[in-house]
Formats: sequence, structure tokens, C-alpha cells
Amino acid sequence: MLRFGLAVTFSLVLILQPLVRTNADQGNAASQADRQQLPGQISNQTYRRNVDLVNVFVSVWNKDTKSFVTSLAREDFAIYEDGKKQEITNFVREANLPLTIALLVDTSQSVAPKLKFEQDAATNFFYTVLKEADRAMIVEFDSAVSLVQDLTNDPNKLAKQIRLMQAAGNTALYDAIVRTCDEKLIREAGRKAIVILSDGDDSASIETLEQAREMAVNAEATIFSISINRGGFFGVGGDTRAGDRVLTQLADVTGGKAMFPFQVEELDSSFREISQELRSQYNIGYFSSNPLRDGGYRKIEVKVAEKSLKLNYRKGYYAPTGK
Repeated sequence: MLRFGLAVTFSLVLILQPLVRTNADQGNAASQADRQQLPGQISNQTYRRNVDLVNVFVSVWNKDTKSFVTSLAREDFAIYEDGKKQEITNFVREANLPLTIALLVDTSQSVAPKLKFEQDAATNFFYTVLKEADRAMIVEFDSAVSLVQDLTNDPNKLAKQIRLMQAAGNTALYDAIVRTCDEKLIREAGRKAIVILSDGDDSASIETLEQAREMAVNAEATIFSISINRGGFFGVGGDTRAGDRVLTQLADVTGGKAMFPFQVEELDSSFREISQELRSQYNIGYFSSNPLRDGGYRKIEVKVAEKSLKLNYRKGYYAPTGK
């Protein structure tokens, strides 16, 4: 099982493998071959990182007014680790902190009728959400996982690669999450979000759902999943509950949100909601009172006194091991 503690001061060594397509069924299209050679892909290298604080990004939603609350102060929050209250040492409202966004697009054969809708909504999202200091990347997954656009703040580059996507093969969702976190996001600082467009029905991964969740937690990435399982324009048949449960679990454990649009127009609405939430977060930091380095999972709980408020945040992290 992959396990990399990220919350207390430690050294983390990762051997990074290239995020490129290697499966035999990747197809013979020239455009696919060209995209494997994109500059800036991760080569084999050793990466070391030190982290001191446990950082928890929190969004607050008023259940009565159905709007995000961005005016709270440090004293309005209490944070607990494994049931023990922690001292808040860092507190920042994060409306303008740069974002690192990884868009993971399911291009398996099962989503072929919906791919055009995915492309349109994702393109609009990048043109809307990206600010000058933000960066985004695109990963497509079917039977294999491909980095089709490395981190950039140019929405035109992102839109170009989105338009080149084609549907084929099975679904390697868990592999896409693990490799995106392991090879890219884990070494990025600040706010990190993974936006997944998928039906959640993994049929080709080597990695497991548990490993995908664990790697996302260790990379401190918030997952926002958009299900393409619903009816309306999507015209989906069959039982889609298992895929939706997977998308919900991935979002819940990382402090994100799972969305289930029924029509094409609601895809844009889902992306707008993600954009708004990312610009409405608080960053709460603390030094853990637990000195053990046992690699265990530590549960995080954030509370506010006002009962009408709903909080969204990652539910825990893995402690480091060793000295």
C-alpha cells in the first residue's frame, strides 16, 4: 500500500515515473502519438519534500441562504485531531491564493456519447476559472493514462488539447488519480484540486480505490467529481449507483464535492460551483500534538458554533514514519 505522510516535518522520497500512455490498445492515431511527446512531462527523478504544518482547506456553506460564507474569523473555528483539540497557528482566507488544477477526463468507450458535452464544459471552465497565477493540467484516461497538457496558465493550450480527445477503451480511473498525485500534485504547494469527469465505473486500473483515496489525501488534493451517469441529454441506461458511490467517496474523503448533473446545461453549472468553492476557502493550519510517526491515519474534524453552516474539508491525513 502506498503511504506517504505529509503533515509533520519529514523527508519524502518519490521515484517519479513518466505520466504517458504505455498500453498496447492506445490506438494508432497520429494525434495520440504526438501528444505523448509533449514537453514538460515528468522524467525519472528523485523528489524530496519537507512539510511542517497540517493544512486544512475549509469551505463554509450557509444551508439557509445556500451561499458560501467567507467572513468568518479564526476564533469561529475549532479543529480536532483524533478527538483532541489542536491549536490553530495559521489562518488565511484563500480567495486569491493561486490554484493548481488537474482535470481528469474519462475518454473510455462508455462515455463516447457524452464526450462532446465534457469537452465544451471543460473548455468553458478553464476560460472562466483560471487567473494569471493559477496553473492547470489535463489527464485523459481510458485503458491507460495520458498527460495531454502539462501545467500551464494558458486556457488556449488547454482548450486545444481538450478538443483532440477521442473515446476508446476501458476505464482506468484509479490509476489516473494515483499517477496524477504521485507524479505531479504531491510536489506542488498551495491549493490543489482534482476535477474528475467520469461515470466512476473503473474497469482497467492496476491501483485500487483505497490507493487512489490515500494518494489524494497524501497529495493534499481536493477532489471534485462530476458524474456523467444521469439521464436527459446523456441518455445513460443501466445501474449507475456503484460508479456514483465511487465518485462520492473520492470527493468526501478529500473535502471536495460530488455532483450529478442531469442535463448538458448543468455541466456548466457544476463547473461554476467548483470555481466558486475554490475561491471561497479558508486555510487552517496547526502543528499536530501527536508526536508519533507510526504512519497511521489521523482523523480531522473542524467545527463552528453556528448550526446553519455546513463545512467541507478533508477528513484526515496519514502520519509520517521513521525519525
